[in-house]
Amino acid sequence: MIDISSLYKDLMPKKLTEHILLGKKMTNIFDKGDLNFDKLINISILSTGTTKLINEVLISQCSSFGVFAKIYNNEYDQYAQDIFNINSNFYKSQPELVIINIDVQAIATEYVIIPYKKSFKEREIWSKETATFLFSLVDKVRESSSAKVVLHNLEVPDYSPLGLIENKDEYGYIESIEEVNRILMNGCKSRKSVYLYNYNAFCSRLGKDNIHDAKMHYMGDIHINPKFYVDLCLDYAKYIQAIIFPAKKCIIVDLDNTLWGGIIGESGVKSIHLGPTLEGRAFMEFQQYLYSLNIRGIILAINSKNNFSDAIDVIRNHPFMVLKESFFSAIRINWKDKVSNIKSIAQELNIGLDSLVFIDDDPVNRDMVKEFLPEVLVVDMPKDSSNYVDMIKNINCFNVLALTEEDLLKKKMYHAQKKRNELRELIPTDIETYLKMLDITVYIEEANSDTVPRVSQLTQKTNQFNLTTIRYSEEEIMHLLKRDNYRIITISLKDKFGDNGLTGLAIIKKYQKESVWFIEAFLLSCRIIGRGAEDVLLAYIINQAKEENIRYVHGRFVESEKNEQCKDYYEKNLFVRDMTNNHYKDIWVFNTEKTCKFPDFMNYYIK
Repeated sequence: MIDISSLYKDLMPKKLTEHILLGKKMTNIFDKGDLNFDKLINISILSTGTTKLINEVLISQCSSFGVFAKIYNNEYDQYAQDIFNINSNFYKSQPELVIINIDVQAIATEYVIIPYKKSFKEREIWSKETATFLFSLVDKVRESSSAKVVLHNLEVPDYSPLGLIENKDEYGYIESIEEVNRILMNGCKSRKSVYLYNYNAFCSRLGKDNIHDAKMHYMGDIHINPKFYVDLCLDYAKYIQAIIFPAKKCIIVDLDNTLWGGIIGESGVKSIHLGPTLEGRAFMEFQQYLYSLNIRGIILAINSKNNFSDAIDVIRNHPFMVLKESFFSAIRINWKDKVSNIKSIAQELNIGLDSLVFIDDDPVNRDMVKEFLPEVLVVDMPKDSSNYVDMIKNINCFNVLALTEEDLLKKKMYHAQKKRNELRELIPTDIETYLKMLDITVYIEEANSDTVPRVSQLTQKTNQFNLTTIRYSEEEIMHLLKRDNYRIITISLKDKFGDNGLTGLAIIKKYQKESVWFIEAFLLSCRIIGRGAEDVLLAYIINQAKEENIRYVHGRFVESEKNEQCKDYYEKNLFVRDMTNNHYKDIWVFNTEKTCKFPDFMNYYIK
């Protein structure tokens, strides 16, 4: 078997031809059954022009992160027929991601050339009808499949027959296309699993004079110069990574020559570079970009070899220090090696090493972390600090397709966890006394359409306390919510230090005739492990089963690399292993004639 990631690393394609050759090679190896890959994804690219060369480039790009992409393309200009025919080969390909790329010239036809043949009112109508048509494509795909949809907006022309006075017209040609894009942007906000790709911005970034090749357009109906396929597929690959892989959770940063210029132990506070100066501006703006990531839920930590008093003085007192002490959920300023500190940070935050990103200007430290902690993503820092901002912009491992309320509150949650840890250290007594002092309240609620993104996110990200490790997409969760024989029960937790949000859930399949409830998923976010919330959830499930005269509650444990801590959970709660089940192993059974009590050291409410 040939490993997909290794093959990519061996060849490291950069030019278009190199990506095409690698993509074809990957496909041939896959067709022979000799390709080893982490994930497979079915993608459909529906477009008005000729795009098949994009396939090989995208296959090559995906192989860089261990994914093989099976790609479907519509026959020439048959995108609408594919979408509106539910028996088409497009739907038979079972796409997980659909990219709809409709070229402005194809959809506007002669309007692109002679726009002012239409009256002011006709141009207004055209904008609305065009947006409506594009959304009809999107809505049909979402209605007929579980695929996520990426819809291109339209390239806004930079030419008008009116020339310099184009923007003087009451409703000009260019404005009409901009209006289509505005309608698309607003409409995608309210459509679940539909995302607007800013193709117009892509064209502007690369240059609208460069993006097209007139000869290719007229000879082969190729709307974008193929030399830019690599750039386009890099953008597509971001969506694919976000679908398949959970985003990284934490950035660990060095201090000297990373968050500020200079070495604090040698220069002193007044001599470091940080602030609105020629030498300090790059570092200040780098901190501002980290701040923006922190606001959207990426937690920050420090890993620095320094005297604590010197470094913390800058963090607390420097007038241009953007990231003050409260922004960091874990701080390691000492003389230990960076590897040990990273392990310690992961343990304190209770997150896996594969959730961490390490940023350090010292190549020796970076190589050490790469060698001893291969799960950690180590960023290759540019030597010139003026490129730090571009570096952070181009890290793609933080992309998500939905932001939950819990994501936005992460900084507060980890700050509250610090306080809990401090309280725990002050109480030399049993765990139950400590939990009582936390004044915990658990809220129990049935999942609904509003909580679907968070429910799906928890199933995708949770590893440590996850009894089955089954992953569910938002579409799968929505499907289960509509079924009468399923219940999805969620729990949220608050205590004296803060609100942890929705942090646990169970998915239950009901076999009413057999008098059995089967727990298909039972999981708890790592940040509330050890506070008894899982026992509230289990007690609620069993007591609900009793109320419906269900005799048995079944649960299953599926061992993974990371969930060892919960392998005895059912046994500890008086479940008995089912030795008669020939279909699954590790099935546990609770007879509801027995009692399952709620923990008495916390409050709970049913919403």
